[in-house]
Amino acid sequence: MHRVDFPPPAHEKKICAPAPADALAAHVQTLPRPLVFTNGVFDVLHRGHVTYLAQARAQGASLIVALNSDASTRRLGKGDDRPINRLEDRAAVIAALEAVSAITWFDDDTPLALIRALRPDVLVKGGDWSAEAIVGADDVRGWGGAVHSIPFLHQKSTTALLESIRKK
Repeated sequence: MHRVDFPPPAHEKKICAPAPADALAAHVQTLPRPLVFTNGVFDVLHRGHVTYLAQARAQGASLIVALNSDASTRRLGKGDDRPINRLEDRAAVIAALEAVSAITWFDDDTPLALIRALRPDVLVKGGDWSAEAIVGADDVRGWGGAVHSIPFLHQKSTTALLESIRKK
């Protein structure tokens, strides 16, 4: 049997470690502007996630998604078994989406340091966040950017999906 070595899938190149910060910033500088930034766990990908990310991307020319690290996710109080998928797997799945230009992550409780380092033109979160409550909103508005809360088109959540699975 002949073994064939395949190169890594192209979408894996979208995954950028947050450190060193200058390497991440240099990568982000290559992306077309306006740059849109969002963040979240994106644990078990569902229709609500992909719709939201497509809508976020429509706010600019590039979309960077910052994922909560596994430790950061556990601190959110979503459950002892969360995240279901490890950071590396969540990053690869999100990177494969056409709407996503780059993926990174953060270990803090919020992505504020990343937002300040990357200086996005547009900051977005889902409709469960008011624009005033979005972490980094004051900073982004301060350098002339926009902040949007995108209403959910599909009432889906990983937490509800997992509860449904557990009941079965």
